[in-house]
Amino acid sequence: MNDTSMSTFFDYNRQDIDSETLLLLYRNMLKSRMIEEKMLVLLRQGKVSKWFSGIGQEAIAVGVTMSLNTDEYILPMHRNLGVFTTREIPLNRLFSQWQGKANGFTNGRDRSFHFGTQEYKIVGMISHLGPQLGVADGIALAHKLRNEKKVTAVFTGEGGTSEGDFHEALNIASVWSLPVMFCVENNGYGLSTPTSEQYKCINIADKGVGYGMESHIIEGNNILEVYRKVKDIAESIRNEPRPVLLEFKTFRMRGHEEASGIKYVPEDLIAEWRTKDPLLNYREYLFNEEVLSVATEESYRSKIQSEIDENLQISSAEKEISSTESKELSSIFHTFQNEEVNPNQTKKNIRFVDAVSDGLKESMLKHNDLVIMGQDIADYGGVFKVTEGFVEQFGADRIRNTPICESGIVSTAMGLSINGMKAVVEMQFADFASSGFNPIVNYLAKSYYRWEQKADVVIRMPCGGGVGAGPFHSQSNEAWFTKTPGLKVVYPAFPEDAKGLLISAINDPNPVMFFEHKGLYRSISQEVPEGYYNTPIGKAKIVREGDKATIITYGSGVHWALDLLEVANDLSVEIIDLRTLSPLDTETIYNSVKKTGRALILQEDTLFGGISSDISAMITENCFTYLDAPIKRVASLDTPIPFAKSLENQFLAKSKLEKSLYELLDF
Repeated sequence: MNDTSMSTFFDYNRQDIDSETLLLLYRNMLKSRMIEEKMLVLLRQGKVSKWFSGIGQEAIAVGVTMSLNTDEYILPMHRNLGVFTTREIPLNRLFSQWQGKANGFTNGRDRSFHFGTQEYKIVGMISHLGPQLGVADGIALAHKLRNEKKVTAVFTGEGGTSEGDFHEALNIASVWSLPVMFCVENNGYGLSTPTSEQYKCINIADKGVGYGMESHIIEGNNILEVYRKVKDIAESIRNEPRPVLLEFKTFRMRGHEEASGIKYVPEDLIAEWRTKDPLLNYREYLFNEEVLSVATEESYRSKIQSEIDENLQISSAEKEISSTESKELSSIFHTFQNEEVNPNQTKKNIRFVDAVSDGLKESMLKHNDLVIMGQDIADYGGVFKVTEGFVEQFGADRIRNTPICESGIVSTAMGLSINGMKAVVEMQFADFASSGFNPIVNYLAKSYYRWEQKADVVIRMPCGGGVGAGPFHSQSNEAWFTKTPGLKVVYPAFPEDAKGLLISAINDPNPVMFFEHKGLYRSISQEVPEGYYNTPIGKAKIVREGDKATIITYGSGVHWALDLLEVANDLSVEIIDLRTLSPLDTETIYNSVKKTGRALILQEDTLFGGISSDISAMITENCFTYLDAPIKRVASLDTPIPFAKSLENQFLAKSKLEKSLYELLDF
């Protein structure tokens, strides 16, 4: 290690970089390398469960991180240890994280680099890699809306550029001129798949052209080129907000993760890249320039080794993590005490759709940091005209038309939340949430449980049938989300509740799926309080009292039940409007069933796997001795919802309600 006579592979050019910075770049790379080498030993000893090596790529993580200000967000990947160490996260916390201990960042709930920390402005990735690119868009959008001259850097690999989220995120950033650096580490292989099987263009940077985006190719193993170019680009972006695509040419010297190995890589290719080792080449350059001495390097190594040993001792002495069921269950949602605001006595008769619009408007007036995003919601006012006139009142910055890219926009909403803002996303139709399913169920739903990051996002879901819109515009897909811990699911049936619950959903720092039955938009009217008020989430409402049976339902089902009992008004049947499907008000359900002894659960959704199945099971487990008849579930046919009116009528649960209710009462 003391031989300084060899020449370096790269043409380093320090220009005006001072010696102190030159040495700090080296020390940061060295620290990352030494920690990795130690982790590989611990992996073989079974003291860490998995490792994704960044050996040979340290110049990118270190160079980019040192190019940014410490108050600017970085969204690294699992091969970017240098980001975390350059931001000087205490090593004992990193070691605890990798060992699944409480002093880590996820309380043992996630592994390796799957975490974030607001203290160090780092947002870690999830295994579904794509969403973090859109999250960077949202973080950058918040900076731009607040007129902050800051840049956000987000990492991905060459394999990740094949994901739809990559293209959505770049397109959003380009259209909105967001200050994001998209950093692609092109290391030649996505796990074992070479780049020749990933894309046809010569360089990933070429993809920027399609988005009207500036792009650069950077030698990723040359620390001075990385640092100098990224630093200049970052400063330029701060002054002229825009996205830039950066392709770093590099190589992964070890497997995708250690168990993968590298047998699929030609030996001559590995040998070639060994000569390009970013740490060893830079070391030789510093020796040749007489910036680094043997004594200085030995001092670095000694201090880093001591830091590693001392912090490993701390983390190793930490006891294995333990928890309780109640603690885990209470960690799904951010604790939130909704400050109740009672309704104004002044009321106005308005339609369901107008109540939703009023709820949004009141929330926009209350929260200056609230942004609404969706397709055609600005000047056009949305396909259902819910946001008509909003641009004139609140401006195009806060009422944002989006490209057709549900996944990217949901991720952008998450980024806004990470950077201290609120977001409402309108799915043009609830059916289209399937295109944004990944970030909803894997990012929004799990962030608080994983690293206590709130997801202050409401997703509006115009849903339901009865309007002859067919299989792709009429689904009742709430069960997709009630199954996912970490999501709140709200489904009002009346205008007053729609307004009050939407206001509560926007106040809530947790992700809320807010279902709005479009068949009710213009068919249901009610006296609704004017001004600002809220309705508690998680509380059902008895809309009709009775003592012979209980109908438990929500959305359009409430009106089907009311219409039936208006005709058969001699039946003493209680109707519960759930209003919230998650969390579920089981107390109101159980009390009613214990009183009436009979339960019918009505849903517009198809039968199998719907929420009625779980409610039925819960009633059986908790109220069995009170039941005078088997529980009835009434739901739509287990088919896609058809278009033709006669077929749709046959499909919908409404057609089965009367017969099922009388069967229950006659049992």
